[in-house]
Amino acid sequence: MQPEQEFQETPEAATATSTLIKLGKPVTDTWGLSRDAESLPEARPAIVPLALWQRHADQDGLSPWLPSDTELTPELAATLEKSPLVAIDFPAFTDGRGYTLARLLRERFGYAGEVRAIGDVLIDQLYYMTRCGFDALALREDQELEPALKALAAFSVSYQPAVDLNEPLFARRLRER
Repeated sequence: MQPEQEFQETPEAATATSTLIKLGKPVTDTWGLSRDAESLPEARPAIVPLALWQRHADQDGLSPWLPSDTELTPELAATLEKSPLVAIDFPAFTDGRGYTLARLLRERFGYAGEVRAIGDVLIDQLYYMTRCGFDALALREDQELEPALKALAAFSVSYQPAVDLNEPLFARRLRER
């Protein structure tokens, strides 16, 4: 296991220490997270609010985070293609709109960069998040790494199609005959 990078909370940039799982493995997070919608953080690379990123999309080392109520239009999706990472915020674990945003980014708009879940990300959600197109998961501060990694492998078979496997179980079984 690699050590996690700690971020200091400042008035300009509200950040949280989190464990990052990328493609099913723990990694050191090199991106800072800023929730300040007015000013750019000095440290780069940084994930910043969507509106701030749109004003400064030409600068290197910046990627956007989308609030869960973002309307993902074709124009916005085309703009997001410039970014190597798009983070989607879960303001509460009960807010499922982030799943839809990730799925739309991947399936409808073909986004190939990193899609990261941030915010209120709990162990119980991880498996489903990966099925919807998230490849990086920033766990909430109180969530533990080992149970999170186990949760990613909680199910061995999925019945329905999703971003990670676009063929339903019945079709896979018919093909295997």
